[in-house]
Amino acid sequence: MNDLANIARSATPGDGVQFQKQPYGPKAVESFLRDVLAMANASVDGPRYIIIGTEIDSRGRKRVHPVSEKDFSGKPAYEALVNDYIEPPLRLRHKPVSVEGKQIGVFEIGDCQDRPYMMRIDYSETLRRGDAYMRLNDTAIKMGRRQLQSLFERKFQDSVPAQNIEVGFAGEISHKTLTLPSCDLSQLPSALAAGKLEQLVKIQMDTKDSGSSTVMARLVHARLYGSDDPYVSRTPDELMQEMEQIRHKYRNDDRHFLFETKGEEIQIVVCNRGEEPIVNASIALVLPKDNELYIADRLPKVPHNEKYVARPAAELASYPSVSLHKKSIHITKKIGDIPVDKPTEAFASPLRICVGPGLVGRRFGIRYALHGQNLRSPVTGTLRVNFTK
Repeated sequence: MNDLANIARSATPGDGVQFQKQPYGPKAVESFLRDVLAMANASVDGPRYIIIGTEIDSRGRKRVHPVSEKDFSGKPAYEALVNDYIEPPLRLRHKPVSVEGKQIGVFEIGDCQDRPYMMRIDYSETLRRGDAYMRLNDTAIKMGRRQLQSLFERKFQDSVPAQNIEVGFAGEISHKTLTLPSCDLSQLPSALAAGKLEQLVKIQMDTKDSGSSTVMARLVHARLYGSDDPYVSRTPDELMQEMEQIRHKYRNDDRHFLFETKGEEIQIVVCNRGEEPIVNASIALVLPKDNELYIADRLPKVPHNEKYVARPAAELASYPSVSLHKKSIHITKKIGDIPVDKPTEAFASPLRICVGPGLVGRRFGIRYALHGQNLRSPVTGTLRVNFTK
C-alpha cells in the first residue's frame, strides 16, 4: 500500500502512468476498458498504473481530488469487468491510498507479458470483440493490423507450441473426465430450519379454532428444538416473516455445508511436455450455469467459538476468481511459470463445487483456455463432468 502511495505522489504521466481526475463509475465502463487495454499494451516494462483523483493542471502542477468510498464498493466491479471482457487474462487490483491527507484510488495493472491484449467479447457498438488499444504518451490509440501483426510475430518467436501442453483433472494421472456425486440439498441448514418453522405454522393454523394452539405449539416446539431452546410465542405471520429471512440468517451455515461438509474440491493440472517452461501462465474456464450447480465464488468462512470468521487474506487470495453470468460461469486463475515434465496445479486452493440431485445423469462440458507469455497460441479444449447419485 505504501508503494502505491509513493507512486501516486511521485509518478508523472507517460506510457505506463495515467492520471484520471474522477472515478470511472458505472457510466464510464467503456472508457475504463479502453484505458486498461491501452495501458496493458503499452511498450513499458513492469506494472502500469491508472491513478484516480489526480490531475496535472495547465501549469504542470499535480492536483489531488478526494475519491469517495463508494468507488471501492464493487459497483462497478472493476476486476470482474477486466476478467469478463479482456483477453488474455490480466492481473488488476484497485486500492485506496492517501496522498496529501486525501483518499484517492490506484489501479495497478500487473506485468503485461502476453501482449496483445484485446476485447474478448463486444461491450458496445464502439468497443467490439478484437479491438485493441495502446497507450502512447498520454493518449490511447487504436491498434491497426500492422501493429498487431508486429506483436504477434514477436510473440511467435521463441514460443512453445500448444500441442506440447496437456490440461486435465488432477488424479493419479491427468484425465479429461470427472464424475461428481450429488448432495441431498434438503439437509441444508436453512432448509431444515425452514421445515421446522413450517411445522409450527401448520400446527397453529390447524388448532387455532380449538383453543389449544398454544399448548400444541409448545409441544411441537419442544419436539423440534429440544427442551434447552425456550418457547417464544409467535403468530403465523411472524413465523412466515422469519421464514422469508431464513436464507440470510443461515447463509454462512449453508455455505459451510455446500463447500466444506458436502462440497467437492476440483483441481486442474497442467503438464508441459515441451522443451522449455511456460512463462507467466494463466487459465480460464467456462461452464454452464445451473440452479443445481453450486460453485463457491470465494472460500467460505470457518466456524470459531459458535460464530463464523473470515479466513486470512492470503488464503482468500489463493482461490480462483469466479464470476457468474446469465447462462455461464467463468473461472480464472494466474498460475505463474510451468516447468517442463512436472505436473503443475492450476489452483493454489482447489475450486469448491456442490451438486444438487437435479443434475444426476447429466453431463457438462468445461471449456478451458491456457495462456502463457511464450505460448505460440492459447491451449484450448474441453473437459467433461458427469453427475451421479
